[in-house]
Amino acid sequence: MNRTQHRLSIVCIALALGFCGAQAHAVAWFPFGPDGGSARSFAADPQDHLHLYLGAANGWIYQTHDGGKKWERLARLARRDDLVIDDIVVDPADVRHLVVGAWASTDLNHPDGGIFISHDGGLTWVAQPEMQGQSVRSLTDARSDPKILVAGTLMGVFRSDDGGEHWGRISPEGSAEIHEVESLAVDPVNPKVIYAGTWHLPWKTTDGGKTWSIMKQGVIEDSDVFSIIVDTKQPSVIYLSACSGIYKSTDAGAKFVGGVGVNKTQGIPSTARRTRVLMQDPNSQNTVFAGTTEGLYRTFDAGKYWMQTTSSDVIVNDVYVDPANSKHVLLATDRRGVLVSEDGGDSFVQSNAGFSVRQVTAFTADVNHSATVYIGVVNDKDAGGVFVSRTGALSWQHISDGLGGRDIFALGQAPDGTILAGTEHGIYRLKDALWQRVGADAKPPQVLTAAAVQPVKMTKNAARGRASHTAPHAVQPAKTRGNATSVMKDFDGSVYAFTTVGETVFAATSQGLLKSANSGITWSEVKDTLPDGSEFVASQGTTTVTASLYGLAVSGDGGKTWHAAALPKKKMQVSALAVDGHGTVWVGDRDGVYSSPDKGATWQPLDYPYMRKVINIDFDSSADRMLVSTGDLGTKLFSVNATTRHVSEIDTGWNLRFARRIGDYLIGATLFDGIVVQPRMVDSAEITKP
Repeated sequence: MNRTQHRLSIVCIALALGFCGAQAHAVAWFPFGPDGGSARSFAADPQDHLHLYLGAANGWIYQTHDGGKKWERLARLARRDDLVIDDIVVDPADVRHLVVGAWASTDLNHPDGGIFISHDGGLTWVAQPEMQGQSVRSLTDARSDPKILVAGTLMGVFRSDDGGEHWGRISPEGSAEIHEVESLAVDPVNPKVIYAGTWHLPWKTTDGGKTWSIMKQGVIEDSDVFSIIVDTKQPSVIYLSACSGIYKSTDAGAKFVGGVGVNKTQGIPSTARRTRVLMQDPNSQNTVFAGTTEGLYRTFDAGKYWMQTTSSDVIVNDVYVDPANSKHVLLATDRRGVLVSEDGGDSFVQSNAGFSVRQVTAFTADVNHSATVYIGVVNDKDAGGVFVSRTGALSWQHISDGLGGRDIFALGQAPDGTILAGTEHGIYRLKDALWQRVGADAKPPQVLTAAAVQPVKMTKNAARGRASHTAPHAVQPAKTRGNATSVMKDFDGSVYAFTTVGETVFAATSQGLLKSANSGITWSEVKDTLPDGSEFVASQGTTTVTASLYGLAVSGDGGKTWHAAALPKKKMQVSALAVDGHGTVWVGDRDGVYSSPDKGATWQPLDYPYMRKVINIDFDSSADRMLVSTGDLGTKLFSVNATTRHVSEIDTGWNLRFARRIGDYLIGATLFDGIVVQPRMVDSAEITKP
């Protein structure tokens, strides 16, 4: 056992004990970062100011017992990874009683979510039946009576008088105005006074919802109201934030002052129009924080003047001010995770130990250093890109300078050891810890802000981001053809996969199959492969294959010559491609896995009914098996013997995008939770089915 393997065994055993205690059940594979990602909301234990809960955008709730220095996973709501947790309420009368509001991010055209309740400190949760399916955008309790909870959904305003056990609508049913309720606040003295911010304007009720009045004097029409807070000592003082700016009322909402023009002169620029959260310092009523999509702002004089305290590329979702120490401030942010300040918000550093919300889409191992691996992520902009581990995936270092915030679709290693990255805009090489764009059109690397690059939407069944495709091209078996090429001088396409054959690197791209004979410095197009681009490329020995969504080309001489091959069935859409050590070609689609021992001349389906919606296939040479990940039974990893075709199931406990071997253990790339590691000394339970 080498040093890295020994360290992994010790760490995993220790982690297993701690994780089982938090989850109340054993999990075979354990999370190891990379730390960071999108954090959404905070809630504090009223009896312990260092005990905080953190809601994420992937259904997970985290907690910390040391004020945010270290986080641990607590529970995932409904075992779903599409629930955004924007509100957590802790019952001050019973701190083990938690209520959470969530909304589903996967399909905005079909709202989903709900209210979830825990009575054991967040270890287990139940969905509240009356609110099931509601897209809950806001949730708060009444300071004067914590049993009163108010929830805002896309359908309106709902209230519970018994701590969340039962709910009823208090906004007019079918109202043309009071819906899409993004923010709520309850008067600290009178729980019948409720403020509701919609995607249009703010509203108020003084009789518990029997009647409502619009609050629009001084507020610009059609203002999305993101946050409302009521001064706990002076309930007539109200702050609200909207797309048109920050407003303040001193007469309980009868009239507001503020907005774009005033905010601009007071320090908040007109471009920072989306203030997602307002938070008042519990120890200083005149100190208010404003978390915007362009940084954090703070006022010491109740809103007369605002000062920016972070860079403008920080997107703030929530703010926590420690009631026992106002110098201790936490931010929940997009992509950067949790930021912490110990000087009242003047400066911040990341505090993400144990918190990981990453969409890992690419992997490559360094063939020269067994414990060194690289992974690529998407949708994290300048906080994402590429991470490297030199400890066998136990710890990670951010290594993305020069990528300009680009999403990473593919990683590979050139014959000279250089690491290559495939992005949505070209190929990059890693040299002296700096990524450099390759090709004749390469420009000096630039640093892009988070807002400068558009996000790439990833779904459970997508192994990588893809450009849109036209209808399938018919591909018929053809005679072997010479490998005609042309030099790429202005390549700016998306890159989906790399493979190395001898001294040649191949890249599957939106503009077809490319190859490089000088370790990725220059690239040429392999014209005689597929007519509709290349989504996949794989190789073992001299057998090399490339595929589009609807076609396949095979080479038996390391890519010198190619022939088109028919896919296993008509109207098939390829979702995965691999080659094993025997030269057998493997492809996957939504219906299963197929293999061809004769380079695509004939195909044999894998008769295993549980393997559906295949998203990745990889050859594990050390065990002579194919590792298959699916989007159907997401927590199951399938192990297929490459010779006998015998199938075993490994229940990892996670929804995996793909799995890879490092030394004598496996790691998995989850859909939204970063990297998970299989303990070397604790084998995953393998269940063989007939």
